[in-house]
Amino acid sequence: MNKQQLFENIKRKKSFLCVGLDTDIKKIPEHLLKEEDPIFAFNKAIIDATAPYCIAYKPNLAFYESMGVKGWIAFEKTVQYIKTNYPNQFIIADAKRGDIGNTSAMYARTFFEELDIDAVTVAPYMGEDSVTPFLTYKGKWVILLALTSNKGSHDFQLTTDESGERLFEKVLRKSQEWADDECMMYVVGATQGRMFEDIRKIAPDHFLLVPGIGAQGGSLEEVCQYGMTRECGLIVNSSRAIIYADKGETFAKTAGEEALKVQRQMEEQLKAIL
Repeated sequence: MNKQQLFENIKRKKSFLCVGLDTDIKKIPEHLLKEEDPIFAFNKAIIDATAPYCIAYKPNLAFYESMGVKGWIAFEKTVQYIKTNYPNQFIIADAKRGDIGNTSAMYARTFFEELDIDAVTVAPYMGEDSVTPFLTYKGKWVILLALTSNKGSHDFQLTTDESGERLFEKVLRKSQEWADDECMMYVVGATQGRMFEDIRKIAPDHFLLVPGIGAQGGSLEEVCQYGMTRECGLIVNSSRAIIYADKGETFAKTAGEEALKVQRQMEEQLKAIL
């Protein structure tokens, strides 16, 4: 899915919602534990209930890797289920990979060849040669960590050099030498508020993957005010607030209702550009 196709999907569904599949075996409804694959059973129900209201899914690899081989099987089944039944959904592997070149090449092979996923989150700390192996795949996206939503983001990302440039700004500027906005996005946390203005000064046209709405307290209105572009430029993720809204028999129905609420809020925000 290229940038224009992504925007067309946003316009068609009047949504830029990404549902985060942070599926924890200890948090899913108890009745699902009787299933042969409880994680996949949960994901399948959530996907079926939320697909009309979102344009992307973002399974977080840590939640699947924590269960070893069974978790990886559930992850692969989830990806294939989305691709088969909802082919217009953008799939993001939230893996935060990034290592020396030959290791990154193996990570890229995993997600882009073996699993055929649309995008993967990548950590930029080790520099260009740790990122470029992901960029060799035509039609695939790298989503580079820039300014994250956690408290610890201030430990490094806001530190300045002798010129006064902050580290996240250096990441944004330097990485644009490696790829353009047709294959690279950036992670910017919803909790960063007006910092989106600073992001847009450096990366005016890139799509931003925005976690932190919902359980982390980020404001959708603020994100849109300072971060939205003429082509939307935002993929806003919500995980826990949607998938764990109900832990009973009606968990999927409730998740769908929560996703619909967010979609309606997004539809209002999109009126400014559509």
